[in-house]
Amino acid sequence: MKRLLAAGCALFALAFATTAMAEVKPGSFAITPYVGGYTFDGEQHIKTGPTFGIRGGYNFTKNCGLEGVFGYTPTEQTKRESDVDAITYRLEGLYHFMPEKDLVPFLAVGGGGITIDSEGAGVKSRTDGIVTAGGGLKYFINEALAVRTDGRYILDLSRTLSNWEYTVGLSFLFGGEKKAVAPVAPAAAPAEATPAPEAPPAVMAAEPRPGLMKYCTDLKIEFDIDKADIRPQYKDEVKRVADYMKQYPNTTAVIEGYTDDVGSDDYNMKLSQRRAEAVVNSLVDDFGIDRSRLSAKGYGKTQPLTSNATEAGKQKNRRIQAVIDCTLEDPKVIAKLPDRLCVSLNIQFDTDKYTIKPQYHDEIAKVGEFMKQNPTTTAVIEGHTDRVGSYDYNMKLSLRRAESVVTYLADKFGIERSRLSAKGYGYTRPIGYNSDPKGRAMNRRINAIIDCVLQQK
Repeated sequence: MKRLLAAGCALFALAFATTAMAEVKPGSFAITPYVGGYTFDGEQHIKTGPTFGIRGGYNFTKNCGLEGVFGYTPTEQTKRESDVDAITYRLEGLYHFMPEKDLVPFLAVGGGGITIDSEGAGVKSRTDGIVTAGGGLKYFINEALAVRTDGRYILDLSRTLSNWEYTVGLSFLFGGEKKAVAPVAPAAAPAEATPAPEAPPAVMAAEPRPGLMKYCTDLKIEFDIDKADIRPQYKDEVKRVADYMKQYPNTTAVIEGYTDDVGSDDYNMKLSQRRAEAVVNSLVDDFGIDRSRLSAKGYGKTQPLTSNATEAGKQKNRRIQAVIDCTLEDPKVIAKLPDRLCVSLNIQFDTDKYTIKPQYHDEIAKVGEFMKQNPTTTAVIEGHTDRVGSYDYNMKLSLRRAESVVTYLADKFGIERSRLSAKGYGYTRPIGYNSDPKGRAMNRRINAIIDCVLQQK
């Protein structure tokens, strides 16, 4: 038995040296032969023995599946030299966690029966009902093959006996939803069947619209506990935004409110919304900004800047931020509100490629020239994709594309790499629906998030 388990462990370790390219698919079947060990409750006087078997399963969704299990354990009694054969048969439900990952943990629960066939007098032959509970791991080598480990607690219902089963197996996978190939551009996107209604994308206020940028500035405003009134000493902070919007009348702004983690989620969402609305009202009533150019959004405690473990951290998280829509102006103009700049770069890549085409060099030059003229700035280049392909595929592809922009900025504009970093978000931050070509095109994007520490003159 030890040799069988060692061989199984070696197979599992070998699989981890292989690049996985798959996931749990709805509508897929799996056949899994397995080997392992089976330990009987000591009151049964049956030795631990090797176990062999097969599992056959079906995945109704990425998370939920059902499988039948048949196992055979040849062993012997502990008190005398008599053979004992144990056969188990059961039906189990599986719940998969992180089904789009290469390594998928799962829980299992089920029931069935066990038949004990004994040749000696010490152990009686019998058939009992059983209940099983446990879990395991699946590691996908590719779309058709996965290595799997399982552990089960098995309760013999008629005698209240506790048995244990531990196995390793190789799953052969069939059917399931196919992953689509990523399109070159919106016009080349494959036709799709009518999808189920898609939830509206969660668009962050700091996401720039095409042809515009977003400029984010923190307002140093402190509020009394459970209050949304702006104290007189903070009117100059609001005036800073008002003056900029008066100078550039085509701009619009979202005023965002944030809190620390003291209090309930609902309390903080409402409080942050009231405080953001107070700033909007001040811009309208005190400085004459048209209300149609303004909106308020409360985020509560959902987007902390730092840990809430200290009072200093809580103070940083209690903040008001103005997110301003505007055209990419001269850097000297932008420097009047020195915090963060977010620019969406209109760059298209070939399918599964991350090479930047010459026609998009001018897009990157907007960021390169700004950072050259403002040498204290740093930037995070973000890569985003649509939802075509697996989670891991899109995370890796978006990171590679972001890294290619970083390399171009460093090589062509002489920006120090210490001022640049790349981050791939895959399809986790959509700004459009993935159910139509236009929405997917919006989601395939590169953003430059520039932290500005500019000296005022």
